[in-house]
Amino acid sequence: MALYSKTVMDHFTNPRNVGVIEDASGVGEVGNAKCGDIMKIYLKIENDIIVDVKFETFGCGSAIASSSMATEMIKGKPISEAMKLTNKAVAEALEGLPAHKLHCSVLAEEAIKAALKDYYDRNGIAYDESQFPDCSHCEHCQD
Repeated sequence: MALYSKTVMDHFTNPRNVGVIEDASGVGEVGNAKCGDIMKIYLKIENDIIVDVKFETFGCGSAIASSSMATEMIKGKPISEAMKLTNKAVAEALEGLPAHKLHCSVLAEEAIKAALKDYYDRNGIAYDESQFPDCSHCEHCQD
């Protein structure tokens, strides 16, 4: 069995939604250089719909594939649906990730939620803090 699925390899070699949105409605950055993976997600939101999403990722192939897949999964969707995106759903959409690379799908979920939190903060929209991860002490970056 191959270490990576064809879907992972496709999103790694042909990533979707790479780049920057200059006038982004929300931006989220997670990870740290110590663990080697940093993801930055840019959202353009209009009428509670994610009309555009871009990412910049510094990391391994699984991190790039996870970023690419996660952006595809939320583009054109309402904020409420993007808030429900889980790392498990990203990994499943990629047809699996090796156990030691699952943290990449976690980073994708966290980056999207960080960008949504930034959007809420910029617009003075109230939210439940418990819906957002506290990435200042992520387990997968502590070693």
